[in-house]
Amino acid sequence: MVRFKLSAALFLLLFAANAMADNKATVQTFYDFLSNPASNDAAGAFKEATSENWESIGDYTGANKNRDQFIGQVSGFFAKLIPDLNWEVQEMIQDANKVVVRGRATGTPNGPLFGVDGQGKGFDILTIDIHTLENGKIISSYHVEDWAGALQQLSGK
Repeated sequence: MVRFKLSAALFLLLFAANAMADNKATVQTFYDFLSNPASNDAAGAFKEATSENWESIGDYTGANKNRDQFIGQVSGFFAKLIPDLNWEVQEMIQDANKVVVRGRATGTPNGPLFGVDGQGKGFDILTIDIHTLENGKIISSYHVEDWAGALQQLSGK
């Protein structure tokens, strides 16, 4: 009986660890897309990793982006303006169905970014994201990026 309980407990721990690894792998597709904004394969993997009603939440205005709007922004605006955009995961922490990511975004805009022309300068900023998953899909992503820091770096201030 003790042997059965230990076996069952071990199975549950392994199952939980595997589910956590799968959630982190699912979340990684988000950053793979951000780092390859012109890639149809990366956009497709992102779409597969997110629910149909996924939301990108970056502030409290209520103007959240849905999945198609986000794909359009990343594949259009970012791919054209910052072709060398790299969004590196520095740390991933999972708790139940939430995955928190500390990231680092770098890139060199080839034109004005939010009205600031860096004239060939790049940026290196901190990002924090909180992803919520259900049934193996990301259903929402809260995010904060240091775009003010990016603009400072581009303006040389």
